[in-house]
Amino acid sequence: MKNRKALVVLSGGQDSTTCLFWAIDKFGKENVSAIGFDYGQRHKLELECADKICKKVGIPYEIVPTPIINQLSANSLTREDIPVEETKPEGAPPNTFVEGRNLLFLSYAAIYAKTHGITDLVTGVCETDFSGYPDCRDIFVKSLNVTINLAMDYNFVIHTPLMWLNKAETWKMADDLGVLDTIYNETLTCYNGVLGEGCGHCPSCTLRRRGYEQYMEMKKCTK
Repeated sequence: MKNRKALVVLSGGQDSTTCLFWAIDKFGKENVSAIGFDYGQRHKLELECADKICKKVGIPYEIVPTPIINQLSANSLTREDIPVEETKPEGAPPNTFVEGRNLLFLSYAAIYAKTHGITDLVTGVCETDFSGYPDCRDIFVKSLNVTINLAMDYNFVIHTPLMWLNKAETWKMADDLGVLDTIYNETLTCYNGVLGEGCGHCPSCTLRRRGYEQYMEMKKCTK
């Protein structure tokens, strides 16, 4: 894949940043760029984290304002008056689910990619630890890949390196890529906007911490 260009959908969180380094490894740094979206998220600091990491490794990063998501979707990530639920309601997505977010992000990314001669899109969505978000499922990504190819008459390939990995395996990937410390200390996964280890009690922090502890235990057992 070293002769192709890749665009990473980069939020600045653990998953997308791990995918950034995966893309650098697979495509070569000179062929990788990244795009992020400012949709009025309460953890907007994640975009600053993404920008700093891209500057650090020399990757072009474009932040695109997408306020329409905030206007149309009422959820705890775009509304300060809706607290982040610490437990997922039975039979329903958590209130952190932003309707259509990945659909829009990947569509916007595809438009940007085509105008820049990029065929490969990389996203950190994951079905194994998808938290009940329907737009993180493999079937959705495959369906969208066909749709945007038809809509733009262009041969996009959407890569999902984390699709079948749990959080412990995602930490392992970061370690294998030599960026474990960067992911641990410089990314923002916390829904409440706390860098690194996060607030410790929102669903995203809980999932991240549990995966890290599991990976550290696995690593210890293999020594």
